[in-house]
Amino acid sequence: MSPKENGATSQDRHAGDVKRPSGREKVPVMATAAAPATQEDAQLKMRARELTVRYSEKVAIQNVTIDVYAKQVLALIGPSGCGKSTFLRSLNRMNDTVPGVSVSGYVELDSEPIYGPMVDPVLVRRRVGMVFQKSNPFPKSIFENVAYGLRIAGVRERGVLAERVERALRHAALWEEVKDRLEESGLGLSGGQQQRLCIARALAVEPEVLLMDEPASALDPIATAKIEDLVSELRDDLTIVIVTHNMQQAARVSQRTGFFYMGRLVEVADTTTIFTRPRERETEDYITGRFG
Repeated sequence: MSPKENGATSQDRHAGDVKRPSGREKVPVMATAAAPATQEDAQLKMRARELTVRYSEKVAIQNVTIDVYAKQVLALIGPSGCGKSTFLRSLNRMNDTVPGVSVSGYVELDSEPIYGPMVDPVLVRRRVGMVFQKSNPFPKSIFENVAYGLRIAGVRERGVLAERVERALRHAALWEEVKDRLEESGLGLSGGQQQRLCIARALAVEPEVLLMDEPASALDPIATAKIEDLVSELRDDLTIVIVTHNMQQAARVSQRTGFFYMGRLVEVADTTTIFTRPRERETEDYITGRFG
């Protein structure tokens, strides 16, 4: 990812003690990703406070309060239908595209609110990119798939486009596999390559935060490992929030983990704590397999 201009804001560039669980079952021990030296050293990138999202009369998430730290991976776990993806889409206003949705509470990016009549959601989505569960390459060439967002943003010079496309494909660990096939259709790639192509497309506009909604759920173990390696590498430049049903995956790639259940954020803590010393019985029951 290109270095950020010194002194320029992101908007300018884009226009406690832990209780041990009391249950009889042991909480599974999982190898976890490296955490920062201290949480105090981490810089706050996004925050949600009392966030509630309704689809017509149905409450999808209620009173969610959470901090997202810069250059860390925050994993969101929980059973199906618990509100993880709804919360994720709230971080870049993707829920705005759903008829009947209403949002209360607030979300901030670099201490700036992302909701409100004066905030351009297109600008928010450039700063907070998203990769979906199912890869969705366009019926275009590999090059044009990655260049799509750049063209929408007004980039027209072929040399600039070529440089940004190559950079994005390199960051998505796909360049060496496709550099001689850039004019071929993106639909001709394997499933894992298509997902990395979609990641490259998101990276091309140089977002600061990348949201990933179960990006490896439909992939084989080899492709999944590549996506996980990629997430770990991207953390050097980006803030990442990833939804996953795979608790081992959450442990491998994240520094912090939040557990959602029935539309509530039950708890959030560093990943090692969540998987070895959760505060809440609901969290313990979920990670020990009593439900989910």
